[in-house]
Amino acid sequence: MRKIKVGIIGTGFIGPAHIEALRRLGFIEVAAIADVNQEIAKQKAELLNVEKYYGDYKELLKDPEIESVHVCTPNYLHYKIAKDALLANKHVICEKPLAMNSSEADELIRIAKEKKLVNAVHFNLRFYPLMHHAKKMIEEGELGQIFAINGSYQQDWLFYDTDFNWRLLPEFSGDSRAVADIGSHWLDLIEFVTGIKVNEVCADFATFYPIRKKPLKPVETYAGKLLSPEDYEEVKIETEDYATVLLKFNNGAHGSMTVNQVAAGRKNRLYFEIYGSKKSISWDSERPNELWIGRRDGTNEILIKDPSLLNPYAREITSFPGGHNEGFPDTSKQMFKKVYKYILQDGHLKGETPDFPTFEDGRRELFLCEQIVKSAKENKWVVIE
Repeated sequence: MRKIKVGIIGTGFIGPAHIEALRRLGFIEVAAIADVNQEIAKQKAELLNVEKYYGDYKELLKDPEIESVHVCTPNYLHYKIAKDALLANKHVICEKPLAMNSSEADELIRIAKEKKLVNAVHFNLRFYPLMHHAKKMIEEGELGQIFAINGSYQQDWLFYDTDFNWRLLPEFSGDSRAVADIGSHWLDLIEFVTGIKVNEVCADFATFYPIRKKPLKPVETYAGKLLSPEDYEEVKIETEDYATVLLKFNNGAHGSMTVNQVAAGRKNRLYFEIYGSKKSISWDSERPNELWIGRRDGTNEILIKDPSLLNPYAREITSFPGGHNEGFPDTSKQMFKKVYKYILQDGHLKGETPDFPTFEDGRRELFLCEQIVKSAKENKWVVIE
């Protein structure tokens, strides 16, 4: 099997996570990285043990050895970099959101199709083995008709008014924050697992800290001491800390999603409950190797991730035996394995349907978020057309 040489653009939190996952595949070589300038790129290359580095991503795109590019930058750069990479004839794996709006996503989809290039959006949460198993349970009718879906995605990384990050600013992250950042993962996962689509939304947004305190120096500078007024500037916040969205689905099901980034004690918890006419299931991302199965006239059970107990579709993305937990880093590995096997087998040239989230899925979540923002602003139900 030949090795595919890959370039990573952006080396904050998620870029190194991509690198670690790719290296675990064995047939991918992370050949180059790019960052905001040459000095930072050099420092990150040494830290991550990558041979080539660039202070300008356009120089990386000129590298003829690079077949595929991962876009791991702040949101506002995704569209531009992804477009330039496609025009340079590189396959593209992009962090979500794919772009700042659905119109930009439409253009990326068009270019990728014209150039017959593989494209993917990093909705990695689909790739917990139990999510693939749950999908097959529903497809095979184990839950019966889906009546209702409820859940949440809650975090506490913005719990204090002194917590600050570029994601708080619309010019860098977009018009929505909590819904676009974490709600998009919840919505993508639910539509993937159930096979049904959201077709109407009614949203309630809240910004609990309308003013936040932005440190004037790197946070490390203040280690061991409290901020004083001269250490920060007050910044008006226009994106949501919290949202609850009522949902209607195209099969007649109803539901709701809550997202909250100031939820004390919740580090990164995605949770859902799916209620059918025969059974129910629920799943908690902080206990990703357990799937609860509920019955009215029988014993409830907890299915523990074990390849011998899973549907063959889920078994394909399970690397370890029962009792050996697989978590967040494994989801990226399993997704990238499907993407790069698709490339190696020329699936894009043969017209084969990809078994991973593509730019079309990225566009879907952007459009859903736009309609949810519209609903919150206009205080009414909005139909997803």
